[in-house]
Amino acid sequence: MNSQTLKIAGAVILAIVVFVLYTATFIVHQTEQALVLRFGGVRSVATEPGLYFKLPLIETVVDIDNRVLDLDLPEQEVIAADQKRLVVDAFTRYKVTDAVRFYQTVNNIAGANLRLANIINSTVRSVVAEATFTDIVRTNRAGLMGEIRDEVNRQAQGLGLTVIDVRLRRADLPQQNSEAVFQRMQTERQREAADIRAQGSQLAQGIRARADRDVTVIKADANQQAQQTRGEGDAQVNSILAEAYSRDPEFFAFFRSLQAYTTSLVGSGTRWVLSPDSPFFRYLGGPGGTATPQASSGSTPGQ
Repeated sequence: MNSQTLKIAGAVILAIVVFVLYTATFIVHQTEQALVLRFGGVRSVATEPGLYFKLPLIETVVDIDNRVLDLDLPEQEVIAADQKRLVVDAFTRYKVTDAVRFYQTVNNIAGANLRLANIINSTVRSVVAEATFTDIVRTNRAGLMGEIRDEVNRQAQGLGLTVIDVRLRRADLPQQNSEAVFQRMQTERQREAADIRAQGSQLAQGIRARADRDVTVIKADANQQAQQTRGEGDAQVNSILAEAYSRDPEFFAFFRSLQAYTTSLVGSGTRWVLSPDSPFFRYLGGPGGTATPQASSGSTPGQ
């Protein structure tokens, strides 16, 4: 009976020791940091991973995420300096750097997200209100995001947070405004296209007019040169014929008659009605150059 009692007592004592050791130790992981609280007050901060001890039933441990955290903010409508309404969608990345202040001000990640969202929204509104639509969308977007990040980080220091980055993921006009702007841009582009086409048509007409004028001038010059050349050729021909006539008038008359025969009797179906003794046939007659009845019996050549 005594040995049984001792065994039970030893088991109870062992259980108490195990319980005390279990409740007196805690583990800090690499992605966490821990606050040791004694009666609600912070006694110590464990930032390095490993095994730590605490007073059981008196001290408690609060784990705080040590990683870089993301916070997506809902879209909000803001007014720029040029009175244009914009829909802004932002997100931020932050980290808990002062665990004690973080616990004392926001207590947990959900509270930190709520406080940080309010800070970011108000900062975005104030910064965007001093910038124009062009600055936000195109020319100075990076500078505005840097200004927002610095201001948010300054205010987040009081929460034990360090803001790594704040980004404007989307900054655009509301849907109805976007459609109106798109239609206006489309109209302007169509007007510019019509102006360009009109200018092109005007230039084309000018080019065609100059080309037609050049063609007319070239043809006129060519006709003038052709007439001049033809006149010079005719003059040379007349000169040659005159010289030939002066040398042998009879032979010249015979040659001209042959040319007349060749020219007048070209082609089929040619009919002539001439007198047999016509001077036109004088070289087709006898040696004296007079027509004979035999030479003129066929009064209708080409039959």
